[in-house]
Amino acid sequence: MEHPLAPRRPAAGSAVAIGVAVAQFRPGADRAENLRAMRALTATAVDRGAALVVFPEYSAFFEPVMGPAFVAAAEPLDGPFVVALGELAAEFGVHVVAGMLEQTAGRERFSNTVVAVNPAGRLVAKYRKLHLYDAFGDRESDWVLAGEIEPPETFDLAGLSVGLQTCYDIRFPEVTRRLVDAGAELVLVPAEWVRGPLKEHHWRTLVTARALENTIYLAAADHAPPVGAGNSMVVDPMGVELVTIGEATDVAVAWVSAQRIAAVRALNPALALRRFGIGPR
Repeated sequence: MEHPLAPRRPAAGSAVAIGVAVAQFRPGADRAENLRAMRALTATAVDRGAALVVFPEYSAFFEPVMGPAFVAAAEPLDGPFVVALGELAAEFGVHVVAGMLEQTAGRERFSNTVVAVNPAGRLVAKYRKLHLYDAFGDRESDWVLAGEIEPPETFDLAGLSVGLQTCYDIRFPEVTRRLVDAGAELVLVPAEWVRGPLKEHHWRTLVTARALENTIYLAAADHAPPVGAGNSMVVDPMGVELVTIGEATDVAVAWVSAQRIAAVRALNPALALRRFGIGPR
């Protein structure tokens, strides 16, 4: 029997499509255990046809309450966690994207960083969270250093340009639009979207809107409950949820293609018709 979250493979002779997986789990304070969970989920994703696997924000280390342990868990970009991600990507021959805690010069705070490694195990893009979660009673900025506004880093996935952003950034439409201006056609959003009143509604609305208004694919990977809201998903350029995971630890794979983007943009040329650009404040 086919697994309910297995990808629906394109029919023979159809346009070239790429399998993109969102992997949802509950990271904890044990990096080795997190990596074991990520390896198992990557194996499942590859078995279902994925060429790219997107993991949540804080995949390297997480506790329900942010504090000094987060700073202590931070690593450089060439540290053990990124090295392990590279080995994982090389073992399975896929791109792997995940959130980590990156050391900063002063080491009083850390950078909330997303990294992308390619099938050769090399770091091909990074993103440091721009908008910190000082909302809904939390203060991420007490422990996290906001990323500098720098030219977006993208990487190639079988001809598609891929960009990165993180969690709370999804509430700021200019972040995604700036990536699209840099050529991104698929945007990845590792997240730790905390549960709460209306939070699932916000998540689904914002993820869908960022894909729809930019006529791009968007793949968002969240933590599984009880802390995270779950509902990791891939949305297409017309705002269609291609796959969604509910509350479980699991992997869902969707097929994305440049042809679909081109067809949607021919019908809805919103990017070409816009009259405003994006600039820093």
